[in-house]
Amino acid sequence: MLQLDNVGLRYGTQVLAEGVSAKVEKGDRICLVGRNGEGKSSLLRLISGEIDADDGEVIRAAGVRLATLEQELPSDCRDTVYEYVAGGLGEIGRHLAAYREVPDEATQERIEAAHGWELMPRIDSIIDRLDLDETALVADLSGGWQRRAALARALVTEPDLLILDEPTNHLDITAVEWLENFLASFNGALLFVTHDRALAQRLATSVWDLDRGHLRVFKCPFDRYQQEKEQLLEEEARHEALFDKKLAQEEAWIRQGIKARRTRNEGRVRALESLRRQRESRRNRQGTARMALDAGERSGKLVAELKDVSFAYLGAAGDKAGNSAVNSSATKYLIRDLSYTLMRGDKVGLIGPNGVGKSTLIRLLLGELQPQSGSIRLGTKQQIAYFDQRRDQLNPELTVVDNIAEGRDSVTVGGRSRHIMSYLSDFLFSGVKARTPVGALSGGERNRALLAKLFSQPANILVLDEPTNDLDVETLELLEQLLLDFSGTVLLVSHDRAFLDNVVDSCLAFEGDGVVREYVGGYADFLRQGGRFSTDEEGGQAPSNKSDDDQSSSGAQLKGQPVESEQDGAKPAQKKKLSYKLQRELDSLPARIESLEGEIALIESEVSQPTFYGQDPAAVEARLKQLSDLQAELEAAFERWAELDSDS
Repeated sequence: MLQLDNVGLRYGTQVLAEGVSAKVEKGDRICLVGRNGEGKSSLLRLISGEIDADDGEVIRAAGVRLATLEQELPSDCRDTVYEYVAGGLGEIGRHLAAYREVPDEATQERIEAAHGWELMPRIDSIIDRLDLDETALVADLSGGWQRRAALARALVTEPDLLILDEPTNHLDITAVEWLENFLASFNGALLFVTHDRALAQRLATSVWDLDRGHLRVFKCPFDRYQQEKEQLLEEEARHEALFDKKLAQEEAWIRQGIKARRTRNEGRVRALESLRRQRESRRNRQGTARMALDAGERSGKLVAELKDVSFAYLGAAGDKAGNSAVNSSATKYLIRDLSYTLMRGDKVGLIGPNGVGKSTLIRLLLGELQPQSGSIRLGTKQQIAYFDQRRDQLNPELTVVDNIAEGRDSVTVGGRSRHIMSYLSDFLFSGVKARTPVGALSGGERNRALLAKLFSQPANILVLDEPTNDLDVETLELLEQLLLDFSGTVLLVSHDRAFLDNVVDSCLAFEGDGVVREYVGGYADFLRQGGRFSTDEEGGQAPSNKSDDDQSSSGAQLKGQPVESEQDGAKPAQKKKLSYKLQRELDSLPARIESLEGEIALIESEVSQPTFYGQDPAAVEARLKQLSDLQAELEAAFERWAELDSDS
């Protein structure tokens, strides 16, 4: 459908892409990865036709349709959902929306002249498929529903290739999972950038890795890419070390005394000059952030103890309810009768849809808010550092160094004084970047700047509200390790499922109607234990009738399927006997699966060798395609075996 042919792209003096060649074929699910500032969004804009390449060309197949789901939400759009979605079709879409609102002859003539009537059922179908309210104002929708509206606007063009830039930003877990399931069923090709590793693992069948202006294509799932990338970097480091050693030896030789200069070989001199040019052209990889955190003075063993705590808002006006109004039917409960103890060293994730009260619970746990009923006992010696997802703690007009230093020349971290520029270099802010206004930084760089500000002060309680937005995978993994090593208390609000699984010891889940329940482990453990969120048709929270007994509900319940019990009079389904032909197919599948697994293991072993990618590119691509085909065949064999086995 689309091909990049030796493409070059520059931004000022920075080379974003150099000699990039790749192609997008029907049905591809491509995850574009790279560190913050590498140029991923620029490459997406190039592919979508918003900007032109400085070198090479982008070749699009005749008639191919592309659509882009923008990173920013349409939060200031005063159109109705119908007008906004129809606008994805351009001028004819706007005429259709206007005619639907106020039919008139002039608009009708324009629609007929453009043969536009056939597009109206498409708009209605997309709005219905995504369960949108066509009369609602886009600006009044929650973040999750705004993302749905933006997706509908992109899909109404029936694109062959859908381009998505950080599609999960600003979405809660429920919305992320809906989007993930929707994209998994999308028939066209996908090209997306995301920091959500769970989404990348679920969707990606290949990975484009943009690193120092060069694009490598990995035709494998996301987890396999991570392994292969690590091996490539190790091999690259080994080759560069050997190269540098040889260059140093030749430099030492050329600087020898008069006798050596008399006898030196001119060919060797020219070879040295070539080595120097190669070294000058090498683009060193951006360093890895080195984050450290001063845990400060140890807090008391008890951080907070809540007993039968409730907090609510009046449903109509949204005002905080007084004690006399808590039992009113118009009251919206955020927290109802919660008893919970937070101890020093606990790492707790707060999960649930947007607007259910996660920030309110944090303020209660930290003593910034008083409950309307129940009691809270706070611990002692608390030093709190707060990561705000809105980044309000950073002044966009000031430079990075002025935001973090606040007039100081040094900061104290872990009892050791550090010069401010040395400290900022740990967060990958060099001299130029450190003196750049925060407003000119990318989203990931602003998040790193906020982390630098947060970690420059001692704290024994960390409150992190969506810290993972826009961070590249390497920085995410580093932050994970930092939090795991942190001896203090962590309160984490996040919709990044992989991040929650890797960091927290327990989750406080907001399950509806003020019910907050604790689950041991991360988000995957929450699901495994039968946890789920209740949402109403407006995308907000609805009362949940779930009782403690529902904790043992089956996996079918998690997928929205009813579970029948013996009390309901349900009888187990009678399995039918397979035909002779199907039984023979079932009997042969285990051996076939074993054979496929052996072939895959053999090729994977070959691919993991450092010399594999040194072969002819056509041979490498053919071998990788063979591996991909075998993996697909293995997956199909497993599915067929499960299907036949369940029927037998």
